Amino acid sequence: MSRSAHPAGPRHGDVLPEGHYAAPPADLNVLDPKVWARTVTRNGDGAVTVGGLDVARLAEEFGTPAYVLDEDDFRARCRAWADAFGKDADVFYAGKAFLSRAVVRWLKEEGLNLDVCSGGELTTALDAGMPAERIAFHGNNKSAEEIHRAVEAGVGRIVLDSFQEIVRVAHIAQSLGMRQRVQIRVTVGVEAHTHEFIATAHEDQKFGLALAGGQAAEAVRRALQLDGLELIGIHSHIGSQIFDTSGFEVAAHRVVGLLKAIRDEHGVELPEIDLGGGLGIAYTSDDDPREPHEIAKALSEIVTRECEAAGLRTPRISVEPGRAVVGPTAFTLYEVGTIKQLEGLRTYVSVDGGMSDNIRTALYDAEYSVALVSRTSDAEPMLVRVVGKHCESGDIVVRDAFLPADLAPGDLIAVPATGAYCRSMASNYNHALRPPVVAVRDGEARVIVRRETEEDLLRLDVG
Repeated sequence: MSRSAHPAGPRHGDVLPEGHYAAPPADLNVLDPKVWARTVTRNGDGAVTVGGLDVARLAEEFGTPAYVLDEDDFRARCRAWADAFGKDADVFYAGKAFLSRAVVRWLKEEGLNLDVCSGGELTTALDAGMPAERIAFHGNNKSAEEIHRAVEAGVGRIVLDSFQEIVRVAHIAQSLGMRQRVQIRVTVGVEAHTHEFIATAHEDQKFGLALAGGQAAEAVRRALQLDGLELIGIHSHIGSQIFDTSGFEVAAHRVVGLLKAIRDEHGVELPEIDLGGGLGIAYTSDDDPREPHEIAKALSEIVTRECEAAGLRTPRISVEPGRAVVGPTAFTLYEVGTIKQLEGLRTYVSVDGGMSDNIRTALYDAEYSVALVSRTSDAEPMLVRVVGKHCESGDIVVRDAFLPADLAPGDLIAVPATGAYCRSMASNYNHALRPPVVAVRDGEARVIVRRETEEDLLRLDVG
């Protein structure tokens, strides 16, 4: 590969067009362990390895772009969440973050349950052998066919999201001669400190039944009257990429208030409370996520305290980490193509993927890190914007980052913390082929989701 120097963009201390000040790290070759999977390191030649495998070898064997997932890291995070909450609580992995049959098997083996929110996710879970009683089924608009399949399979819980769904699930369960365990999702009016598109507990959004105005209480009344339903608890979810538990404290206080009202009106103490997921991960060195044991301790203390104050038995707690399990375990490997300097503005580094494999930057203004991984470099840092190859100005992978000034076409760069949502939300924009997911463990790599082919595209095109 050519290693010829490329004219550098703005340097340390320059002002970006948006008004932010550039602050390059002390050493571009150092990989922050907060953002990278646990087995990621550099070998003696300076190339990055994961699970003992050189990224250049992975690129040669599997092509780029590719999602590279550290299986040992994934399993370790599953165990950390299971151990943190213990046998008196339930941890449901949120399958929407990333789901495949291999992932389902890992979850099953490591003791986590699974949360799904579509018929496709349910099919994947059952096909890979997840016991139905360990599956929860979410969604604001589940079809009758999806509900029928879930009830017939014997899923452990269905989270009810509307008055219509209460009746629909009860009717389907009765028609099958079954009694379905359910929770009611409530919106508790908590404003999570996150992007508006991933905040889910304020009243003005599509999920759940509001505490304000009595919708949640009325949903409980209706569910308790229907023979096809067994109401086991209340579900709350306040948003995503959250770094502190203050929002959960307010949510728990309001949910426990509802549990007390249910007891006072109906003489029933519901045995479960689900606080959802949404705990954040480190995408950049500035992010500071909490460890599972810290989260478990904080949530347990919050719920126990609130229930004691309300004179209630402490219910069984459930949580739903998705991003917090899979997000840090993977990175996306790209090959550098065009490098374009705009004098006085910035340098654009184009890669062989883009918004088709990571829509989050365009959708949420998400921030990411990036590193040169096929070699080390002593060149001074240059400020870059990493962009994709699609016909879209918003096709941005990393908005502002530093890479070595001698970066050249053919170099391999990687964006860490892409395990969650990137593959799940991937598209065929511009008829791009969705990348493979390559799982690495103990010096071996295997494809768990294969790369799409042009034949796959044409197979669906029946015109």
